[in-house]
Amino acid sequence: MEFNILTLILAVVGVVIGVVVGKFIFAKDTTKKVEEADAHARKLIKEAELRAENIRKEKELTAKERFVQLKAEHEKEVLERNRKVVEGESRLKQKEQVISQKTEQLERQIKENDTIKQNLTRQLEVVAVKQSELEKHQEEHTRRLEKISGLTAEDARTQLIEGLKQEAHSQALGLQQEIIDEAKQKANKEARKIIIQSIQRTASEQAIENAITVFALESDEIKGQIIGREGRNIRAIEAATGVDLIVDDTPEAIILSCFDPLRREIARLSLQRLVSDGRIHPARIEEVVEKTRRQLEEQIMEIGERTVIELGIHGLHKELVRIVGKMRFRSSYGQNLLMHSREVANLCGIMAAELGLNPKLAKRAGLLHDIGKVPDEESELSHALLGAKLAEKYGENPAIVNAIGAHHDEMEMQFVISPIVQACDSISGARPGARREIMQQYLQRIKQLETLAQGYNGVEKAYAIQAGRELRVIVEADKVTDGESDKLSFEIAQKIQNEMTYPGQIKVTVIREKRAVNVAR
Repeated sequence: MEFNILTLILAVVGVVIGVVVGKFIFAKDTTKKVEEADAHARKLIKEAELRAENIRKEKELTAKERFVQLKAEHEKEVLERNRKVVEGESRLKQKEQVISQKTEQLERQIKENDTIKQNLTRQLEVVAVKQSELEKHQEEHTRRLEKISGLTAEDARTQLIEGLKQEAHSQALGLQQEIIDEAKQKANKEARKIIIQSIQRTASEQAIENAITVFALESDEIKGQIIGREGRNIRAIEAATGVDLIVDDTPEAIILSCFDPLRREIARLSLQRLVSDGRIHPARIEEVVEKTRRQLEEQIMEIGERTVIELGIHGLHKELVRIVGKMRFRSSYGQNLLMHSREVANLCGIMAAELGLNPKLAKRAGLLHDIGKVPDEESELSHALLGAKLAEKYGENPAIVNAIGAHHDEMEMQFVISPIVQACDSISGARPGARREIMQQYLQRIKQLETLAQGYNGVEKAYAIQAGRELRVIVEADKVTDGESDKLSFEIAQKIQNEMTYPGQIKVTVIREKRAVNVAR
C-alpha cells in the first residue's frame, strides 16, 4: 500500500513539474491557453488525489479482511488440535482400563492353572500307581494263560495273526470276486448292448482266400501251347508273373500257385488273354503281362475309390486310396482284408455314433487300421506300426494314426477311438466263419490250457471243452476247501488272461466233490 501511495505522489509531482515546464514553454501563448492549462492541471491533480485516496481505503479494507480471515483460521486450527488432544487422552484412559482388566484376568488364570497343574500331578501319580498294578495283573494273567495253553504269548499272537490273515484273505478274495462280477455285469451291460446293436446293423460276406487258383481250359490241347517248345512259354509266364504254373493230369485245368493273390490275379488274367488271342510266345507273354499289370493297377484304384465313396470317406490321399484297393487282393487268416476293413469301418462308425463320438473319424480309422499289411516294400516293423507310419506320412489325423498303431497294443492309446477300433477289429475277426484256424494251433492252445490248470496244487484233472471256450478243473476235496476253490478259479482265469492269446473268452469252472462210498455185502 505504501508503494502505491509513493507512486501516486511521484505521478503528482511529475504532473506539477510538467505544468511548470508547460508554463515556461508556452509562456508566450495567449493568456487564455495558460488559464485553460492551469485549470486542467488542477483538475488532474484533484482526480489523482481522489484516486489515491480510494486506492488507500481499498487496500486498508483488504488488509483488515485478510487479518480477520487468518485469525479465524488460526483459532479453528487451535480448536482442532485441542479436540484431538482430548480424544487421545480419552483413548489412552480406555486402553489403560483394558490393560488393567486383562492383567487381572491373567493373574486369575495363572492362579487357576497352578491349581489345575497340582490336580493333574496328583492324578498322574494315581494313574502311574494303577498302571503298575495293572501291568502286574496282566503279567500274572499272561503267565496263567501260557500255563493253561502251553503256548507263549508271542506264539499265541502269531497264531492269532495267521488265523485272522487267512480268514481276511479268504473273505477279501470272495469280496473281490463279488465286486468284479458286479462291476462286469454293470459295465458290460451297456457295452454288450452297443456291440450287439453294431453287429446286428452290419452284414458282411464270409470269404475264404486260398493260395491257389484253378484256371479252366476249353481243352487239354491248349496245355501244350501254354507249355511251349521245351517249356519256354511256361517259364516266361512264371518269370513275368512270379506265379508257379502246375500242369498235371487234371483235365482241362491249370493250377496257379502263389501266396500273393495279386500276382495270381495278374497271371490268371494274362493267361485268359493269351488263350483268347491264341498267340503265345515269350515276347507276347511279357507284353500281355505288363498290360495286365497296368490295367490291374487301374482296377485297384477304382476299387479303392469305390470303397471310400461307399463308406462316405472324403479327402483321402491317393496313395492311401491305392492301398485300400490293394487290400482286395490280400487275406488275413483266410479273411479277405478289404472285406474285413470295410466291416471294421462300419462297426466303428456305428459304435462311435452310439457313444456320441465322431462316426466319420472312427470309420476312417477302421478302414485304414490294416494298411500296414499291404506295403509296397518289405519292412521290419509290425503291420500296426507300419500302418501308423504310412498314415502319418500321408497327413492323416493324429487320432487315426494312434488308432492304427494301437489296435494291437503296440502303441499307447491316446484317443477315444483307439479302443473302439481295437474292439471292432476283434469283433470282425472273432465271429464264426470269419477266419480259419490251423488245427495244430488249435490243439496246442487246448493242451496249453489243460497244462496251465494242472500246474496248481490240489488239481486232479483238467479238461478243455467247447472248443477251448471252457476249462473245467476237478480238484481233490481233501486238499482244496470251498473257499480255496473260488480263489483257484480266479487265479487260473487271471493267468490265462495274462499269458495266453485266444479268441473270445474262456470260462473257468472249478469242481470240488466229496464222495463217501461204502459197499453193503
